[in-house]
Amino acid sequence: MFARLFAPTVDVSAHCDLPCGVYDPAQARIEAESIKAIIAKVADNDDPDFRTRAILIKEQRAELVKHHLWVLWTDYFKPPHFEKYPQLHQLVNEATKLAGAGGAKGTLDAEVADQLLAKIDEIAAIFWETKKA
Repeated sequence: MFARLFAPTVDVSAHCDLPCGVYDPAQARIEAESIKAIIAKVADNDDPDFRTRAILIKEQRAELVKHHLWVLWTDYFKPPHFEKYPQLHQLVNEATKLAGAGGAKGTLDAEVADQLLAKIDEIAAIFWETKKA
């Protein structure tokens, strides 16, 4: 037991606790595409039960968009990324707001869903640039 306590240590470094590749903005995009599809289906359906269920699912998907973006923001992106891409904080903020109650979660406006998808694409472009480095 004492041998293990006093054994030399090895310094290691990693950006996450799982293998690379577990982060991907595509997860947020899939949920945002689902939001847009649900908005279209709600617009084409007068059944109140269907509409209620669809809106609930849309709101859940909006929460998932926020979750996936926050995971990228808090777990994947590091200070060097924010230094190289100073707009990144603002992009994530705008995207999560577009997914939230004041955005796709709280509206049936397809234009808001398109704006959300565009923000996710901007974040994805930065993400893939960081993966090349």
